[in-house]
Amino acid sequence: MPRIAGVDIPSQKRIDVSLRYIYGIGATLSTRVLERAGIDPAKRAGTLSEDEVSRIAGIIETSHVVEGQLRRQIAQNIARLRDIRCYRGFRHMKGLPVRGQRTRTNARTRKGPRKTVAGKKGVKEMQR
Repeated sequence: MPRIAGVDIPSQKRIDVSLRYIYGIGATLSTRVLERAGIDPAKRAGTLSEDEVSRIAGIIETSHVVEGQLRRQIAQNIARLRDIRCYRGFRHMKGLPVRGQRTRTNARTRKGPRKTVAGKKGVKEMQR
């Protein structure tokens, strides 16, 4: 298993797919990195030479923010929003959708599982 940016990438998969296991690298960035390194995207990750792996790692380290550094940067951005007490910061604090989505229905990913509240008694029972 080749190790790039502190991540063991799967050796049996194509290198363009294997690079996506690194946090912060998607399909487009993966193909751009391989193009700059001059490596065939159809090649399997396990068949890469040490030179090719080091070329890929060098390109990623010098020109892209990935893994722990990217996670830290995102966390700092969210902390800044909370500190300045802006609308988006409040939404992050309350665990609600941040980008204008509706919350009356849906939004279960952000809000978590439903918290059932006991319902009111029926009208017929109150008349007795």
